[in-house]
Amino acid sequence: MDGERPYHIQCAAGEVGAYVLLPGDPGRVETLAALLASPRPVARNREFVTYTGTLDGQTVSVTSTGIGGPSAVIALEELTRLGAHTFLRVGTCGGIDLPVCGGDIVVATGAVRQEGTSHEYAPAAYPAVADFGVTRALADAAAALGLRCHTGVVQSKDSFYGQHDPGRMPVAGRLTAQWEAWKRLHVLASEMEAAALFVAAAALGVRCGACFTVLWNQERRAQGLPDETCPDGARAARVAVAALRRLFASMEN
Repeated sequence: MDGERPYHIQCAAGEVGAYVLLPGDPGRVETLAALLASPRPVARNREFVTYTGTLDGQTVSVTSTGIGGPSAVIALEELTRLGAHTFLRVGTCGGIDLPVCGGDIVVATGAVRQEGTSHEYAPAAYPAVADFGVTRALADAAAALGLRCHTGVVQSKDSFYGQHDPGRMPVAGRLTAQWEAWKRLHVLASEMEAAALFVAAAALGVRCGACFTVLWNQERRAQGLPDETCPDGARAARVAVAALRRLFASMEN
């Protein structure tokens, strides 16, 4: 710890809001923060970049987490210490289930725990489940924006290349068999943070949901089906901000 500032995110009490948007890429923080009123930079350290602004009178922060569960949960832990209680992961994913196309939105109801971080918080039998209220706000926001949206389970992994080049891995048989299982179970998409965030949030007693812009779907391509490539996460950002507004409105009722 550096004074009152958690070691990694380097923010102090009063500098972050109770509601936080969590992109992975530090380069997306300023773009997301521009959707808020009066955004200001708060801290920058390693992969963790934080801006804070307001939305409908509520203080909202945006903090990047880098790639993967370990750094995402570091941000979650330290932001929770500073009083944040509601987190919306805003990112990108690759489709698995055939109806999921590039440019679609995926709202995760839960995640396959094919990563390591969540296992430091809960036994393997414990499910990685998103907060229902946050998930409902995200799905309703996507529908209101007229975006094509899928809700369901995503796969969270630790190795990007374990997915995209499993055949060269020493454990190729296991990786290929697991991927086939996710296809048969209609897992919607693959990403790298949701399971760790959902389980850690449950352990910390805070709320977490996740929405993603689908970049592409490798399974559609493998079967010769059309598949748009959508290279940015702007659609998920719009959904997350609209979802926050719904969460704020529900507080007033």
